[in-house]
Amino acid sequence: MPQPVTSIRNIGPAMGTALAAVGIRSADDLRRLGADAAYELLLENGARPHFIAYYVIEMGLQGRPWNDCKGKEKEALRARFDAIVARSFDKGRSDFEAALDRIGVIKRP
Repeated sequence: MPQPVTSIRNIGPAMGTALAAVGIRSADDLRRLGADAAYELLLENGARPHFIAYYVIEMGLQGRPWNDCKGKEKEALRARFDAIVARSFDKGRSDFEAALDRIGVIKRP
């Protein structure tokens, strides 16, 4: 029997439910996809971008506490996160519109 996605460190029931909604139902599914592809699926299916949610997945896949990410490593993850958001969430928007959406001024089309 496959292990639930919540068996991965840092992945709680809410994240487990969100991942299951996009077809990631087991720990093996998440490991196979990796943090970037899994997070991209979440965004493409309506999740709002949230950096901590992204790096919680990455740290969990590494077996590390969610708050273990610091310094240059965190900066590198932020760059990956921003690229995922630009590809999957802010498609077809100007930089200005994307910035307004990130602070909650306008809604996603």
